[in-house]
Amino acid sequence: MLFRKEIEPYCAYCARGTRLNEGEILCIKRGIVTPDYHCSAFRYEPLKRVPPQPPKLELGSLDSEDFSLSD
Repeated sequence: MLFRKEIEPYCAYCARGTRLNEGEILCIKRGIVTPDYHCSAFRYEPLKRVPPQPPKLELGSLDSEDFSLSD
């Protein structure tokens, strides 16, 4: 859920922070911080949050019997 109330605060998706690169966030309150840092001025911005990638389906270990309906 994007709008749940018990979201863990991270500067990576704070409204007060701007991503500089993969490992740095420019915070208007604290300066340059890491994406997993947070402070008491955290304001959740749901559009900055990137959902985790779904797991990839491993098709190499499947054969035609896995796709048949017979017992």
